[in-house]
Amino acid sequence: MIHPKMLYTYVGVDSHKDTHTAVFLDCFFEKLGELQFENLPSKFEEFFDEALKLEAEGTTLFFGLEDTSAYGRNLTAFILEKGYSVKHVNAFLVSRERKNRNITVKSDAVDAECAARVLLSKLDDLPDAKPDDLHWMLRTLVVRRDFLVKNNGALKNCLHNLLTQHYPNYRSFFENIDCNASLAFFLRFPSPAALEGTSLEELAAILAEPSGGKFGEEKAQTIMDSIQDTAADRQEIRDMTVRSTVRQLRFNLEELENMEEALAQILALFNCTLTSMKGLDTISAAQLLSCIGDVRKFPTPAKLARYAGIAPATFSSGKKETQYASKRGNRELNSIFYGLSVRLTMTAGSKKRVVNPFFFDYYHKKLADGKTKAQALKCVQRRLVNIVWSMLTNGEEYVNPPTYNV
Repeated sequence: MIHPKMLYTYVGVDSHKDTHTAVFLDCFFEKLGELQFENLPSKFEEFFDEALKLEAEGTTLFFGLEDTSAYGRNLTAFILEKGYSVKHVNAFLVSRERKNRNITVKSDAVDAECAARVLLSKLDDLPDAKPDDLHWMLRTLVVRRDFLVKNNGALKNCLHNLLTQHYPNYRSFFENIDCNASLAFFLRFPSPAALEGTSLEELAAILAEPSGGKFGEEKAQTIMDSIQDTAADRQEIRDMTVRSTVRQLRFNLEELENMEEALAQILALFNCTLTSMKGLDTISAAQLLSCIGDVRKFPTPAKLARYAGIAPATFSSGKKETQYASKRGNRELNSIFYGLSVRLTMTAGSKKRVVNPFFFDYYHKKLADGKTKAQALKCVQRRLVNIVWSMLTNGEEYVNPPTYNV
């Protein structure tokens, strides 16, 4: 009787930006050959022709790629279109295989062979590679938005450092440094010297338009009464730096707005119900969904919890058993669930309105049971995983419980 694993030739592929390296093994871990080819779709057909020459007699090629979503995405789609099977080989498993074999050097060929060995030994356990364009687009937009948010933070810090030299008390002018009125003012008047010759009426008119009429002569008078002469040598260079920072911050804010509109449009294509839960807006729902991907990868909520690093890690020896918070898993997804758990267990407003009574009561019940705040929040996260998994799997909307004041 032939064992099912004897039906395949195993191909491990180490993917990179410029080139891919493939190593071929038979079912007895014997190396059949090695190929290196350019990471260009026009070269994939040539690679495949060479790969068929290394195929063991009576077998079919079976591919395992360490990367199926970035540099290896195009190759994965090409192989699947050819009708061959592709598995995703986790980079951690490749690294562990290399260490287990006591290999002290690291190269593309070594990693490709280790990927092939992992593919052969764990064939039934590895996940299938299924490029999903919709989830990929969502993830791309989320990553881009996160970059813009971080960049905005850096630009605001830079602008703050510049303005403290020109307007030490600028915080009394505007509540937010990146509001429309603030950016319009500092672009026009990067330093007090630029205000010379500007009347109170002119300044009020300049502030009125970007603020939508919120600011007028009263705000203009506040600014006029507060400014001090901070002129220095080469003041024009310092002014140019402020204006450049303001223009870049304005551009980033526009890009951020465009990115959030695109996220809302893409999220609508998923028929996602996550935003039905108070505390999950469009951006948070998009971040959550982009990290999880296709929820069908997780047959049970417990598997999703382990992937997010929320399920506890158990250490046992003899009759002793201890559980610790897991430090593994997708830390970005873990952070999203943590932030959501905090929002749902807090109160809002001066009247201390409970955001979500179910999670608020559940959190305080865990505290009453003797758990620490961190442990109680971890329990809330675990319950959230169950709910999110059910909403994504069944397309159910969340029924928000009636709120009350504490």
